[in-house]
Amino acid sequence: MDVKSRIEEQLKSHDVLLYMKGTPDFPQCGFSGQAVAALNAIGKPYSFVNIFEDPEVREGLKEYSNWPT
Repeated sequence: MDVKSRIEEQLKSHDVLLYMKGTPDFPQCGFSGQAVAALNAIGKPYSFVNIFEDPEVREGLKEYSNWPT
């Protein structure tokens, strides 16, 4: 399965999905930590993908979202 299909499958499989650096218990950047805090504050369950564990998804997200960070 190509990376675009994997990302689409991940998004379809979860109501709320956070692509982040690290994990909710150990976010590894300020934005990831703020996103986790916001989601925890509203109490809605969410899933996450640690982009450090899958470099292909990390790079694929830039193209998929058209966000060149």
